Amino acid sequence: MRPPISRIPVNLTHPSRSLLFQLSSTGSFPKFKPQPRWNSSSNSESTPPLRPAKPPSDGRKTRQDDYEAPSVVQQPLNLPTGVSDGSALLASANPLLGATFTTVIGLAVVFVGGIFYFEWYKANVIRKMEMAFEAGYDPALNLADHGIKTRNGEGASTVGVDWASDVRRQEQDIIDEIVHGIRHGHYILMMGSKGVGKTTMILDAMRRVEADGVAICEAHEDLEVFRLRLGKALNYEYNEDSQTGLFQRRDPREALNKLEKVALKMAAKRKKGKQPLVLIINNCQLFDNDDDSHQLLQQLQQKAESWAESHLITVVFSSDDFWPYPLLRKIANRMHVISVRDLRGDESLGALRHLRQQHFGKAEDDSVLREVLKTSGGRLSRLNTLAKESNLLEAAANMLNNEKGWLLSVIGLIPDCDDDVMDEQKKFREREEELKAAAEPGKPIPEPDLPMISYYEARQIMTRADFIDMLDHQNIINIDTDHMIRPDSMVVLRAAIEVVEEPGFDELLEGVKERIDAIESLHRTRELTWKASDTEDTVRIMFQPYEKREKDKEKEKENAGRRSWWPFT
Repeated sequence: MRPPISRIPVNLTHPSRSLLFQLSSTGSFPKFKPQPRWNSSSNSESTPPLRPAKPPSDGRKTRQDDYEAPSVVQQPLNLPTGVSDGSALLASANPLLGATFTTVIGLAVVFVGGIFYFEWYKANVIRKMEMAFEAGYDPALNLADHGIKTRNGEGASTVGVDWASDVRRQEQDIIDEIVHGIRHGHYILMMGSKGVGKTTMILDAMRRVEADGVAICEAHEDLEVFRLRLGKALNYEYNEDSQTGLFQRRDPREALNKLEKVALKMAAKRKKGKQPLVLIINNCQLFDNDDDSHQLLQQLQQKAESWAESHLITVVFSSDDFWPYPLLRKIANRMHVISVRDLRGDESLGALRHLRQQHFGKAEDDSVLREVLKTSGGRLSRLNTLAKESNLLEAAANMLNNEKGWLLSVIGLIPDCDDDVMDEQKKFREREEELKAAAEPGKPIPEPDLPMISYYEARQIMTRADFIDMLDHQNIINIDTDHMIRPDSMVVLRAAIEVVEEPGFDELLEGVKERIDAIESLHRTRELTWKASDTEDTVRIMFQPYEKREKDKEKEKENAGRRSWWPFT
């Protein structure tokens, strides 16, 4: 007797087809027959009759005869592909309306997501810039402290230790008050020669508060590099890390505007005595002395003026050269200038003794130290370099020879110069005259100040004001805020004295002057060549003073006017 066969409708992937499986109880592979698609919307509620199975040939009754199939087979609802159940009616009614509805929903989701992303990104930018003014963040301070070992323990290494930071200058108290936020309501311009210790004092003040509320940025002649450095100091990416900021280039104004928002937000969180933030622009002399750099400095100054008025941010400018001072002085209302000079007298002696003690652990004779100071002066960077040498006198002599060789390579004179280098030699001649006036050979050097002349006198000696700025940029002279010109350091002064006191220097200087005058005379001379076409031709050349020539022209004009109306002339 054959087992009963069950008919089960199965829906396949395609909604318009269904198969009818014949499942056998014996476990054999089911046989299936495709069932034609049945329209559910038909008026007939009955389903097409199923084909009955054939009875056995022997006439016996099977179990299949006892099985009653359901009268109605449920057919699946055929929906359009890709349409949800909620919009099925819209899609079935009008496909264009359904597509429009789906597009609007997608755009709305993108728009709302974009709004949330922008709000999150702006809040994240402010949060990152707040981290730049938290204690222990500043990259410049971390870089300066890298490699410095602890000096309190026994047997500590001194490799990489900057012992010059132990020498406390008189200006250190003022710098501490500015960096720590005690002095505010104005912005600062620090001026001084290279190596006097401006950056060292700033880093020492930052180190005492772990750079809490302070950010420092190094200037650069390439304004694009400065833009990136300013962004690194403020932890600001100029929206270049945003998904919407691709192929965009923001200028420093964006960073300054964001910094102002951060300062306003942090003003309520900080202590009352440390309310203003501090932004330091170090080494402003690295900017090019051109229009682009001038515009950038004036833009920074305008922000510094407004921030100083509101006691919000204190900006500190630091420069080795003189040219930023007259530029910032034009619109300065709240600018304070701090001039940093070399150590003087007992200060330089005590600093050299301290540095020597720290490096070698023993005291040096003061007579040797004073002899060294006659060459090096009170320049802190020079003292730190000499203190590391075993033989101080020999190291000082080598330093003087190196400075003298560099000075001659920069402003050396050429007796029989060609006209191609005339302009260069003209500059060198003016510089040598200024050094001769400043050096005053044979006159003892006053202690502790260097000899100086006024800016007005230097212009009279050199006859060119732009040459003075070149000397200042090359660290040969130094100009202070009182417009007084000094040699840049004691080493430069000693080297200039040796150059001026060499035999034949005055004759060399006069020879260069005469050579330059001769070349300039040749440039101003014009040669007139005339070839006679006949032997009897003559040439008449007349030299007439300018005043007489002008009077003759006026008389000719008067005579011409009279002839125009007087008939008897």
